[in-house]
Amino acid sequence: MAKKNMIVGQSGGPTAVINSSLYGVVSEGLLHPDTIEHIYGMVNGIEGFLNGTILDFQEALPGEKLSFLKNTPGAYLGSCRYKLPESLEDPVYPILFQKFEEMNIGWFFYIGGNDSMDTVSKLSRYAASIKSDIRIIGEPKTIDNDLVHTDHTPGFGSAARYVASTVREIILDANVYEKKSVTILEIMGRHAGWLTAASALARKYKGDNPMLIYLPETDFDQEAFLEKVTECLEQNCNVVVCVSEGIHDAHGTFICEYDSSVGTDTFGHKMLAGCGKYLENLVRNRLGVKARSVEFNVSQRCSASMLSATDQQEAIAAGSFGVQAALQGETGKMISFIRKENADGTYHMECGLEDVNDICNKEKTVPLEWITKDGTDVTDDFIRYARPLIQGTVSLPIGEDGLPLFVSRK
Repeated sequence: MAKKNMIVGQSGGPTAVINSSLYGVVSEGLLHPDTIEHIYGMVNGIEGFLNGTILDFQEALPGEKLSFLKNTPGAYLGSCRYKLPESLEDPVYPILFQKFEEMNIGWFFYIGGNDSMDTVSKLSRYAASIKSDIRIIGEPKTIDNDLVHTDHTPGFGSAARYVASTVREIILDANVYEKKSVTILEIMGRHAGWLTAASALARKYKGDNPMLIYLPETDFDQEAFLEKVTECLEQNCNVVVCVSEGIHDAHGTFICEYDSSVGTDTFGHKMLAGCGKYLENLVRNRLGVKARSVEFNVSQRCSASMLSATDQQEAIAAGSFGVQAALQGETGKMISFIRKENADGTYHMECGLEDVNDICNKEKTVPLEWITKDGTDVTDDFIRYARPLIQGTVSLPIGEDGLPLFVSRK
């Protein structure tokens, strides 16, 4: 059988392990030299590919250099937020597949979240319509953990570990003074509160901070919030509250919109930020206590120092499994995670395949039964779900300057 080439790209927001998935794809591809001749990378995703920006992994990261991907945050190949046209009759599709043919591409992998799976769906459907034999596979990625038909996603475990660890540190900082204070921590999460829910992992005992946790799965009532904060201040003079950036009221208005105008990103999504600052001012003005807010921002998704070994290992496994599946003829699928239990009841994960058309443009939110009835906390079911995903510490390679060694494109 004539050899063909493989190509892989990254899209959407980076995570601490998106490059671990990339490592899994590329390292598995290198194990099949009789089938795969070259392994190419799309620089800046499908948009970069359209512009002709690609690299050859055998040249860019030869030998042991490839292994540095496992510990490098960000997206080594660069990313994009380019949405392919809805109509498969659009002229961009024949252009793409003409480029695939010119490069002798037999296997296409795209690492990303919801919008990236939309790209995989459209490409695989177009390939079927023209009877192309290119195998197209989606590799899941998102700290938001909001992809359906998978127990969780690569990236969530490390981001959850970062959130829990940072919240615990901030709790200790907040307890320094015996003066009433409220600290509002704003955590990523537009419609799904998985990452904010992970702040509950910071608690060391029942009743510990964060005393209140608000997710976008339930409506946020400002007056009820102030009442709850007042009650908490009677129990602890230092109250830490964790909120998702996407919390909204019963009318669907984002809380951040009460503070300032909100722009939109390239997909038309409202750019959410500022609910923490708004609530800080609300507490200070209405309750007359010291208040401050902290927006976690991009650190949640780019911190290699808080890598979960479980997350890293699963991301690599997903990349490897995807290549194996494509070589066996699978296409139009996304790699999924299936939660299992060992004989002793401990957690382990197995990879599976799901139809990408059943995944793209859908969101998995935190189950309402995992949120307390008053919407101010998560239940033990969430803790049991999330705790296995943050386990294990990764030892980062350190350079002569005392800082981690990361790999980047020149």
